[in-house]
Formats: sequence, C-alpha cells, structure tokens
Amino acid sequence: EPTVRTELMEQIPPIAIFLQESRPNFPTAFFEYLMPIVVRYLTDVNNQVRKAGQEALLILLEQDLVAQSDIENKVCPILLDLSAPDSDDEYKVEAVNIICKMASMLSRTTVEHMLLPRFCELCSDGKLFQVRKICAANFGDICNAVGQEATERLLIPKFFELCSDSVWGMRKACAECFMAVSYTTSPEVRRSKLSPLFISLISDTCRWVRQAAFQSLGPFISTFANPSSAGLYIREDGTLSIRPSPQDVNSSPCQPSSNVTLVSSSANA
Repeated sequence: EPTVRTELMEQIPPIAIFLQESRPNFPTAFFEYLMPIVVRYLTDVNNQVRKAGQEALLILLEQDLVAQSDIENKVCPILLDLSAPDSDDEYKVEAVNIICKMASMLSRTTVEHMLLPRFCELCSDGKLFQVRKICAANFGDICNAVGQEATERLLIPKFFELCSDSVWGMRKACAECFMAVSYTTSPEVRRSKLSPLFISLISDTCRWVRQAAFQSLGPFISTFANPSSAGLYIREDGTLSIRPSPQDVNSSPCQPSSNVTLVSSSANA
C-alpha cells in the first residue's frame, strides 16, 4: 500500500538521527538498511511516496547524515537518470527540483562535476517549460553553490537564454534572482554582460517581468558596491543586509541599528 510506504518514509529521518546519536551501537545500520530504502523510493511508482522520499532525503542532507560517498555513488546517479532527456515528464520535473534544492547542501566539487552539466542541459529543455522554470527560479542558488569561475564559464550563457525565453514566467523568475546571480560574478562581467541584460528585462514587453525587474533594481545596483566600504553583504538565506559599523555596535541601545534586511533575493519574496 502506498500509504504504508509514505508513512515509512516519514519515519526515516528520526530513525537516522537516533542511529547517529547511538553510532557506537549501530555503526553501519543507516548505510546498510535505511539509505537503500530512501534511494529506492525516489523512483517509486506512487508520486506521494516519491515526494515523501524526496523530503526525507533533504532532511538527511540538512542534518549531514548522508556520507559524501553515498551522495556521489547512490543519490546523484538516480537523479541523473530521472532527469535524463528521455525520462518521464513527471519524474524529470521532480528530479530537477531536488537537484536544485540539494545543491546548497553538497560540496562544490560534487555539484560542479556531477550535477552542473545536467543542470545546464535542463536550462535548455525545449520540451517542458516547467523544467526551465525550476532552473530559472533556483539559478542564483546554483551560482552560489559552484562559485564565480563555473558561473561565468557555464552558467551565464544559460542565464542569457532563460532571460530571453518565450515564456514570460521564465523571464520574471530570472529578474527575481538577478541580484544573487550578479553577486557571484566579477565586477567586469557585472558591468559588461549583466547590466545590458538587466536593461532588457526592465524594458520587457510583459509588465510582470518589468515589475519584477524594477523590484530587483536596487539589489542589483548594490552588487556594484564594495562590501568592505558599503557594508552590504548577502546572508546564507539569500537576503541582502547591512553589516553594522563599529560606531553602531558601540552606540547606545536607544540608537537604531543598521543591521536590517533590505530585500530577499528568493523567487518567493
């Protein structure tokens, strides 16, 4: 029964945490018994079971309970199979979603060598606009996961494609994550490539795209500032914030603090 498998999946994370805390007594139980179940349920025929498996996997990754070798040898190959060009549409959409969510929890080497090539392919998926939409919405997170060199070499050309996509929702998603993408690039790329690209979004024929671009205008401009002098930085949750100056730190409690969140770069802001 799918409901039984779903319930089972929901119990995997707490069991894994218990095993981790009691590791001297159960040194290999998680890797021998639980991890194979999680991997198997990622391809279950029932979508509720798959969803429960995906959620369990993300929790395990957040808690740092999955070994790097298991991620590279067991999890990534399954996700690459599910997101292959000839894969079932529903499986592909789910796989690209989990790939994007996983990226921030894995090592840069793993993301760059195992997941980035497939992500770049999915950005150009001509069959499913839902796949491209997920890629566009999570583009800033992927850039942050792989760093400046891979972003400028591999991701920026794909970002240009998505910014000129025929579906306006794609262009809107790009406008919403523009600051996060810009923050990962060098000042020269920011000036010579991203600035003209942003102008095209702010002049888009669709008013929803233009509105999203105008909302990202200030955050995008802030990426041109020198963080050491301007005090601007991006937190781990993707929000642009002001680092308090020494004067503010030593000021009276009655004085207003400058450590305030200005704007969120996420697509859900």
